[in-house]
Amino acid sequence: MKVNFLFLKAGALLAATGIVLGALGAHALKALLTESQLVSFETAVRYQMVMAFFFLFSALLPIKENQQRGLFLMALVSVFLFSGSIYILSMQDVWQINARFLGPVTPLGGLAMIAAWIWMPFAVKR
Repeated sequence: MKVNFLFLKAGALLAATGIVLGALGAHALKALLTESQLVSFETAVRYQMVMAFFFLFSALLPIKENQQRGLFLMALVSVFLFSGSIYILSMQDVWQINARFLGPVTPLGGLAMIAAWIWMPFAVKR
């Protein structure tokens, strides 16, 4: 079995940062965020972890060479758009910034996540 190390490294990095951010949210941010903001932050962590497993699982699949780059970028961008926008939106009061313009970015990231999951089985070699 050939392992795709780019996917493996991305999955490991997303999982590690997801664990760090989850611990941060569970401990340090409880006093700084409202209940709603904390729930949003936790949602971002959960979906980041789901995508970490996407990368780890995909690392073990024989992805067609001409599909690897596109699938990798779609999945990675989806995490930045979805989870990243939620992290920033959750923290905007703490950081005293106005990040409302990111509101429409979150569902685009969600659509990109769905697209990556749908694309993945079609990118696998037979």
